[in-house]
Amino acid sequence: MRKKVSIVGAGNVGATCAHWIAAKELADVVLIDVVEGIPQGKALDLLEAMPIEKRDVNVAGSNDYAATANSDIVVITAGIPRKPGMSRDDLLHTNYKIMSDVVQKVVAQSPESILIIVSNPLDAMAQTAFRQAGFNRERVIGMAGVLDSARFRTFIAAELNVSVENVTAFVLGGHGDTMVPLARYSTVAGIPITELIAPDRLAALVQRTRDGGAEIVKYLKTGSAYYAPSSATVEMVEAILKDKKKILPCAAYLEGEYGIKGYYIGVPCKLGAAGLEKIIEIKLTDEEDAALKKSAAAVKELCAVIGV
Repeated sequence: MRKKVSIVGAGNVGATCAHWIAAKELADVVLIDVVEGIPQGKALDLLEAMPIEKRDVNVAGSNDYAATANSDIVVITAGIPRKPGMSRDDLLHTNYKIMSDVVQKVVAQSPESILIIVSNPLDAMAQTAFRQAGFNRERVIGMAGVLDSARFRTFIAAELNVSVENVTAFVLGGHGDTMVPLARYSTVAGIPITELIAPDRLAALVQRTRDGGAEIVKYLKTGSAYYAPSSATVEMVEAILKDKKKILPCAAYLEGEYGIKGYYIGVPCKLGAAGLEKIIEIKLTDEEDAALKKSAAAVKELCAVIGV
């Protein structure tokens, strides 16, 4: 029996998630959206591509959460997108209401599912989902670090004119201006990038990574990034469905790890069939630790505003 992944929100991120999942033949997909016809049309279009792609998966769209029943994973992308000049924090109140409503409906249909949260502001929305779902922390995970790390890897590969396959990078902390790209743990074919890139250039790459989402919003003007965010989400979906035990930077609810308790923050996570199977604690310098704590404080501030 094939696995089932439901995606709430059939906009650019959600629909592209469905595309990647179907293309990899990972699971049957259900697209859910409040707008009538959009999830049905996009799902049917994608389903009709499967004979060409030689992939045996079912793709369905609906406005009714009953269609998501017994999902193995539910990806939540629902929410209003960021517009030029709008910070992730501006999205807070509107997306809090949307997330609360979505999670209650999802949990009623799939009480054993694993939730992957993609909506912004990411860390606060993951916290909202965690509180509303009543699941253990292993089953509510936020997508942020995979995307931020991919952006960092892209810029490093371009800077050094090397294959992206050779580049490993880690970005910790909240998804936003306070994220913490760890240059010390980022490598090219095992060589630390601190030995390959001059400090001033490295600082510029770190800043561009922090501004990665805003840079794309500026270009698009009427929307935000969706190819890389959806690909990052599907890397997490695949790690869970295939029980890969893959270590990826994700937003996880910390219970004292890194000296942080009671909030979602980006850290290295081992993902497998149970969802979040382990949080990996790496040794940070005083400067890195201070940056992570500052990031956590920013998340705490947002959570306080919406009471989660």
